[in-house]
Amino acid sequence: VQLQAFGGGLVQAGGSLRLSCAASGRTFSRAVMGWFRQAPGKEREFLAAINSSGGTPSYAESVKGRFTISRDNTKNTLYLQMNSLKPEDTAVYYCAAAYTLRVLINVRDYDYWGQGTLVTVSS
Repeated sequence: VQLQAFGGGLVQAGGSLRLSCAASGRTFSRAVMGWFRQAPGKEREFLAAINSSGGTPSYAESVKGRFTISRDNTKNTLYLQMNSLKPEDTAVYYCAAAYTLRVLINVRDYDYWGQGTLVTVSS
């Protein structure tokens, strides 16, 4: 599957953004999907994941209650709604796919990655 993340940009602290991840190729509706981010000088970290049918969302503690992951299998698209953004949310955001039955939270468990989209939150 090929993934392309978009929707990043510059936003003020407290604002919102919605990221999208368009998938093509291998059947999107069978993939567990995840969002990750990587800030300069830091390791890539898990944010959220969702199972193939759109259920069982899992979130990192740092974004729980602020970010919402969802998917539309009819559009082959994954979303990440980000609210109450903070300067520490500044990073490159990546979507990822894994063909498995379980929702996964580790970087190493995902086989397919998008190119990333930059989110910058100003204070």
